[in-house]
Amino acid sequence: MPRSTPEQRGWYLYDWANSAFPTTVVTLFLGPYLTSLAKAAAGADGLVHPLGIPVDPRSFWSYAIGLSVGLQVLSLPVIGALADFGRRKKRILGMTAYFGAGLTAALFFIQGRNYLAGGVLFILANVSFGASEAIYNSFLPEIAAPEQRDTVSSKGWAIGYLGGGLLLALNVLLYMNAGRLGISDAMAVRVSLSSAGVWWAVFTIPTLLALRDRGPARTLPPGRSAVGAAIHVAARQLRHTLHDVRRYPQALTFLTAFLLYNDAIQTVLAVAAQFANDELKIPVSQLTLAILMAQFLGFFGAIGFQRLAAAISGKRAVVASLVIWAVALVYIYLFVDNATQFFAVTAVVALVMGGSQALSRSLFAQLTPKGREAEYFSIYEVSDKGTSWLCPILFGLALQFTGSYRAAILSLILFLAAGLMVLLKVDMARGEREAQILA
Repeated sequence: MPRSTPEQRGWYLYDWANSAFPTTVVTLFLGPYLTSLAKAAAGADGLVHPLGIPVDPRSFWSYAIGLSVGLQVLSLPVIGALADFGRRKKRILGMTAYFGAGLTAALFFIQGRNYLAGGVLFILANVSFGASEAIYNSFLPEIAAPEQRDTVSSKGWAIGYLGGGLLLALNVLLYMNAGRLGISDAMAVRVSLSSAGVWWAVFTIPTLLALRDRGPARTLPPGRSAVGAAIHVAARQLRHTLHDVRRYPQALTFLTAFLLYNDAIQTVLAVAAQFANDELKIPVSQLTLAILMAQFLGFFGAIGFQRLAAAISGKRAVVASLVIWAVALVYIYLFVDNATQFFAVTAVVALVMGGSQALSRSLFAQLTPKGREAEYFSIYEVSDKGTSWLCPILFGLALQFTGSYRAAILSLILFLAAGLMVLLKVDMARGEREAQILA
């Protein structure tokens, strides 16, 4: 196996940096914390009323996730198109990363009944996270040859699990020893949330130092301000992207599959802590250990699936991971009702979650036309790490109108199965030829 280049090693470190956000913030602490704040703010009818809309406090977190990704749908393709217009990728990566990190650090100030401000900070931070991920992912086909991309993508994902897991371990220690340190559990959660923003900001520095922009710089249209001209060019390029993607039917089919199955996967990761704490009554002290275990098992899973991909192909490895995901969700729906069962299914899911996502990123990189990477990855990012769109909204609606987490889980199973069926239709060899010939 060839050694990684300095630029590849710098690229890996952004996974290390930003994985603090989906692990500490999205997967573990913020969902249960915002739910508790929303419950405290509920009126006599047991509901909260953000913007005058009646909402079950348990559904607020799911709706916030869905809304944040809805905003990504509108903004990420424009940001990606703008990044491709000249030598701006690294600059835009830094801007979106530090804006998101700052908003995440500001979660420290959310307390009491202030669930709505917490939701707003999360929504904006998640949009920034998704934008930075789109630009970051778009570097993959530039820094790795086609035969290296499974390996490079999997290494980045694995290192991300280590980085996110290390910070999570430190935050778990803080939470479990809050009483000895003379702070409340709520303060420990607020410090943990804020630490994710600081971690994200600090470890983005070596990535920005290592990566370099490629491609010719293009001149913005005359007669406009720099910002206005950039938005005009990006919007025009976005319209072209949405029209042009039909020229790449295999890439479009893969995107459809990914947006279905990964929407379900990301929703599971986002609501798992809320489900375990609110439905199964698992205390946060135990829950932190389950999520921490998942991070380190995820490292080995990402590496293991990279080797599986080398043996049977990336697509077949992703299909295998999705079958395991489907079985795990059915098991959760039918059987999981205590901490032991939750830990067991968490271990299984942890071993496949990294492989399914790292290899999906690599597969899409092989189907992306050269010179249009950020543009196309901005569409891909609508349901990449830490983000999902339709499933959280359906999950929240099912929970609000049925009062049952298990009924809400059915929507996740349906999305995962639909994505798997569409993925089976993708012809990777044909897609790679389309990307090369039509680029």
